[in-house]
Amino acid sequence: METQIFFDALSDPLRRRILVMLLEKDERCVCELHGALNEAQPKVSRHLGVLRDAGIVATRRDGVWMHYRIAADLPAWAFRVLWHMKEGEGESVATPCIKCA
Repeated sequence: METQIFFDALSDPLRRRILVMLLEKDERCVCELHGALNEAQPKVSRHLGVLRDAGIVATRRDGVWMHYRIAADLPAWAFRVLWHMKEGEGESVATPCIKCA
């Protein structure tokens, strides 16, 4: 993993909020994320694509829904950065439990 790409992906506040939500729960559907973040689904999907291209998140398709999780092969240093970032975000991320229809 290239460090510049990793940190560039973390530069956006919405992407950081998405990552915090993924750290709180192993896997989330894109419908959960856009609902909890109160952002349009295309915008959330675009940011998830940046995180996926950076190698930070992995995907799983279940029918029409895409599920996202922190990549299992993320280097230990990058995972530690994410956990420290999560601690710094505090209670600023709303994470209601939303079920996909």
